[in-house]
Amino acid sequence: MTNNRNYGCRITEDIAIKGLKSLVIENEKLRITILVDKGTDIYEFLYKPLDIDFMWRSPFGLKNSTFIPTTGNENVTFFDRYEGGWQEILPNGGSACEYKGALIGQHGEISNIPWRYMIEEDTPEMISIKFYTEAIRTSFYIEKTLTLKTNDPTLYINETLVNEANEEMNLMWGHHPAIGTPFLSKDCIIKTSAKRVIVNDKIDFDNQRLKPSTIHNWPRVKSLKGKIIDLSIIQPETANTADMLYLTDFKDKAWYELYNKTKGIGFGMEWDKELFKYLWMWQVSKGSYGYPWYGRIYTLALEPWTSYPSSGLTTTIKNGSALKMLPNQKITTSLKAFIHEKI
Repeated sequence: MTNNRNYGCRITEDIAIKGLKSLVIENEKLRITILVDKGTDIYEFLYKPLDIDFMWRSPFGLKNSTFIPTTGNENVTFFDRYEGGWQEILPNGGSACEYKGALIGQHGEISNIPWRYMIEEDTPEMISIKFYTEAIRTSFYIEKTLTLKTNDPTLYINETLVNEANEEMNLMWGHHPAIGTPFLSKDCIIKTSAKRVIVNDKIDFDNQRLKPSTIHNWPRVKSLKGKIIDLSIIQPETANTADMLYLTDFKDKAWYELYNKTKGIGFGMEWDKELFKYLWMWQVSKGSYGYPWYGRIYTLALEPWTSYPSSGLTTTIKNGSALKMLPNQKITTSLKAFIHEKI
């Protein structure tokens, strides 16, 4: 019976947040809140021993299920409902685009729709939940299984993606965990197996630090002003900068860890480098002005993606980084998100 155990691995099933069907899975180390009715967003990734929730909360806040955006613009529909946290995104990353006659919005389309789920295992030693959904404007079916194990500060993710079309389909696929305060600070550093940094061929932010259309070796790079900077060192909240970068060329394994030297703890991920070939790095230290941020946010997202840049699917088709799936092809993969505990 679910909802009846108060120790070990467990699930709280019959809850709603702002009217959205949600689940809480937890063990001795972690409490993870999942918005089932909104893309299975991970709204909370709490490390219990230090009471640290790593997820960033956007100034928009979580909207209730009856919220209707004031316009039908293909970009604002995402931002109006963007509460922060961790989204799974496909088949389009970043700006809206039109693909095979379908208009696909910003970060469309599975991150804004309800999923279904089934409990696969529910014991004190392990909790495992399978979530699944179908895209609406494209032909993709996706399922993912989230697993916690006893006394293990790791979220295990196993995924299957199917192209149900009778034609070849292109897509972008990514995970978008945004990290915020109180964990995020100038005391944080990025450790990663990536070796190369790619800068988009256009200016993403007026206050970005690197020159467009450049490639650098991680982590020491030359800024637009000719200064050598270390990208692994996180900017303070008041730095007035904003950057969108793409890390790639991973060593034996693809991984990163964002480590806070003062708190002695880190948040990290590992994934299949042959599928998710790029790690997007979105860092804003109150340096992004105008819609939607107006100079008010401090966050860092380190995001495994199949493709780059963040200007939409049609751009990635042109540069050859879009993921191609044959008719009825199935892809399986696994990732994990972990907490590096203080020793």
